[in-house]
Amino acid sequence: MEWLTDPFRLGFMQEALKASLLAVVVCSMVGTWVVLRGLAFIGDALAHGVIPGVALAQLLGFSLVLGAVGSALVMAAGVTLVNRRSRVGEDAAIGLLFVGMLAVGVIIISGSSSRDLTTVLFGSILAVSSSDVVLLVAATVVIGVASLVLHRPLLALAFNAEKAAALGMRPGLTHAALMVMVTIAVVTSFQAVGTLMVFALIVAPPATAALFARRVTTVLVGGVVAGWVAALAGLLLSFHAGTAGGASIAACTVGLFFVALGAKEATEALRNHRRPAPMPA
Repeated sequence: MEWLTDPFRLGFMQEALKASLLAVVVCSMVGTWVVLRGLAFIGDALAHGVIPGVALAQLLGFSLVLGAVGSALVMAAGVTLVNRRSRVGEDAAIGLLFVGMLAVGVIIISGSSSRDLTTVLFGSILAVSSSDVVLLVAATVVIGVASLVLHRPLLALAFNAEKAAALGMRPGLTHAALMVMVTIAVVTSFQAVGTLMVFALIVAPPATAALFARRVTTVLVGGVVAGWVAALAGLLLSFHAGTAGGASIAACTVGLFFVALGAKEATEALRNHRRPAPMPA
């Protein structure tokens, strides 16, 4: 039991726990819709698209959050421009900007120390400040309110965009609002787990819950619980094994998904094995 509780008697571990739990809530709220709509590639691109802005902000000494917001806006504008002004489809436009923004970000910080690069890409969950926690609280409130207000349009859009349009729910505007929510989740969570790892919090916990849940609300709540379990496990792994905090949390979220998938497959196989064979005609 001391192995579990002793680390969180330290102040920096308490702040890390607060930040990671809040990041899970923020990311799971938007990740539920990302998973249900099959928008993982767009979410991944936005997560990587903030890297140039974060890198530039770190080098020039201004707010990393402002840098991330600016970079995300450039990413979104670039995808829209390529998609509308060329024959390239949206998925190809996202792929181009995804690779391009990642490359530019690495180039910008290539002259700095490897530690700076590691912090940008993988975060520093054990060095989060109280201001980072306050920012995550604000993001939780904003995305929570937006999720409640847009629940019906998001639900309709997740299952049938044409029907959502027929019902007058303006799916294009709803999609744009979801992208803004994803951007907020990425921008406020990357300092905890890093720009490369934040996408794991967006997709893995809701995907784990979706293995068992059928209702959207259940997927969201289950995703938060799964993410909290993985965050706690990741922090304990980082503390006791000396591994990178953000990467440890991300690895635990993905690992939990495969554990849950294996458990589901084993349960179904056992149920089928116990099911009596049909009587011959």
